[in-house]
Amino acid sequence: MSDRRSTLKKWTGWTMNRKFFFLLLAVVSLGAFFPAFAPLPAFSSFASSPRRNTTVDDPRFEIYGDEFWKDGQPFQIIGGDLHYFRVVPQYWEDRLLRAKALGLNTIQTYVPWNLHEPKRGEWMFEGIADLESFLKLAQKLGFLVMLRPGPYICAEWDFGGFPAWLLAIEPTMTLRSSDHSFLKMVEGWWDVLLPKVAPLLYSNGGPIVMVQIENEYGSYGEDKRYLQHLATLARRHLGENIILYTTDGGTRETLRKGTLKGADVFSAVDFSTGEDPWPIFELQKEFNAPGRSPPLSAEFYTGWLTHWGEKIAETNAAFTAKALETILSKKGSVVLYMAHGGTNFGFFNGANTGENESVYKPDLTSYDYDAPIKESGDVDNPKFKAIRTVIQRYSKDSVTSAPSDNEKGKYGKLKLQQIASFFEVLNIISDPKAVIEAENPIRMELVGQMFGFILYITEYSATKNVSILSIPKVHDRAQVFISCTSVDSGNIPTFVGIIERWSNRKLTLPDIKCVSNTKLFILVENMGRVNYGPYLHDIKGILSTVSVDGIVLKQWKMLPISFQNMKNLLNVNPIQQVAESRAEISREGPQFYMGQFSIDPTNQVKDTFLSFRGWSKGIAFVNNFNVGRFWPLVGPQCDLYIPAPILNQGENVVVVLELDDPHPELVLKFVDKRDFTCGAKRH
Repeated sequence: MSDRRSTLKKWTGWTMNRKFFFLLLAVVSLGAFFPAFAPLPAFSSFASSPRRNTTVDDPRFEIYGDEFWKDGQPFQIIGGDLHYFRVVPQYWEDRLLRAKALGLNTIQTYVPWNLHEPKRGEWMFEGIADLESFLKLAQKLGFLVMLRPGPYICAEWDFGGFPAWLLAIEPTMTLRSSDHSFLKMVEGWWDVLLPKVAPLLYSNGGPIVMVQIENEYGSYGEDKRYLQHLATLARRHLGENIILYTTDGGTRETLRKGTLKGADVFSAVDFSTGEDPWPIFELQKEFNAPGRSPPLSAEFYTGWLTHWGEKIAETNAAFTAKALETILSKKGSVVLYMAHGGTNFGFFNGANTGENESVYKPDLTSYDYDAPIKESGDVDNPKFKAIRTVIQRYSKDSVTSAPSDNEKGKYGKLKLQQIASFFEVLNIISDPKAVIEAENPIRMELVGQMFGFILYITEYSATKNVSILSIPKVHDRAQVFISCTSVDSGNIPTFVGIIERWSNRKLTLPDIKCVSNTKLFILVENMGRVNYGPYLHDIKGILSTVSVDGIVLKQWKMLPISFQNMKNLLNVNPIQQVAESRAEISREGPQFYMGQFSIDPTNQVKDTFLSFRGWSKGIAFVNNFNVGRFWPLVGPQCDLYIPAPILNQGENVVVVLELDDPHPELVLKFVDKRDFTCGAKRH
């Protein structure tokens, strides 16, 4: 920066001024025709000096002298990420109060586009998606807010927060770029979102002091037109007084690619816990205007993510606290990632890849993250205590006393009953009107199925005693079944085997002596879209031709599995209808199981964990709420967190879809402690 200032001082004399005038005129003209190139004006959030006499009617959050200033006073951000969409709304206040007891003064949260626009043009801002209520609650409890609306958020969240229906738009758009088609979609999203949050900006009397543009873009691409367009769009809705910021890894390369010099967008950094932060903060200054670079670690990692099949990630409490003190002791600002991780309920978990897209690593349902506030809200742990002690040492505000952990319910063992085979209840868990027919398999997104499962159906003529099935590309896990077309439709297809994205193989199809064609069923599970890296364009389903003995199969039916009518599944109880025709109910292949338990109305309903140790793989619903995926066969997660607000005093119903092999005794167990010791094996 000093070399640049020295050069600017030499720009003297009439000749140089004239050249500068014509250059400026050219840039302004270019901006008139190409708005993405148009320079942003200087905004008052980066005022030349802070206004020290601000009032309640004129709240200000500013940057000056390499510091943050709140209402004319220096302010050190001691924040933490806490994602509203990973916590049931009834627990938002509980988790925020625990963050307050940790000593935090700021909450940072992403905004996942796919949660709020699940179908194109259909908006959701209720329940767990009620962003405005969460922000108002954060303000009520005394927090400032750093908002991260993306449009890409990463966050170990399905597709990095992008709605999967973007993948169904043709021609294919280039994500995270200045592709006109993509920008049009982003504008449609932000034109709805940003007017909702504008009244909640700090200058308007709300809690939001900073709004992030994109997310770690320097680790992905280098399209300045894209970043500039986002900044322009944000300013259009949010005005002059909000601080826009980017967050990138603390290297020269990532900062060069991911920041917007001269656009009045503050550049924050993140880096590995334990790395010396101060050389990185000095590097950060090179990507901010002079005096406009308060040291900010926008993602200080308190733990780390875990994929299925891995050992649970853990970070030493003392090590984490010492690294935090290195920043706070010199008046640096910091945001803990995560302060509280929460849960990937339903099908919203993300995934990562390795050297290619077949090296696929889906994330756990738990997003505990080894954070100081655990998935269930527990704070009686070494990490919470160590971090809180450090924050108390440097915070100007008094830290509230730590609350006790929420009591857990041990509701004992739960004996399940088999309801039906997956195939017996297709008319309940799917909509026959949604069937799509095509010559070749169609991927999930084009069928309109964004999450969960899809069933592919076709026929083939067996020419050998043993045939070979080949599916060169499937995302992510396919279970294969066959049956005879001549047999009554009530016949349950025979399970053949599994083909997986990460260990693709051919399957041997047995000859089941059909007098006519053999019917082929392929149930494909979308296990979570990639949320980070070069393979972000992660489409799901069967993505290649399917062949038997080298003959490509044609004439397919695609049936989306919705799980929208789970209550009807309980009412029908089809196992009673077929019991007379089957001496013994088979447990092979996907099966539904159901169990009921009661909580005494005189007792308090408590959080609990539902242990699936002894089961294989599937999904679980508690009182019709999808609590997520279980996979203890692979681990490390053995159980699913069940928050008390989804339980009832009186009767409660658990429905399980087990995809492979159930517990031999069909037993689940409610426990009061987490267990990450299951697995690990993939078959």
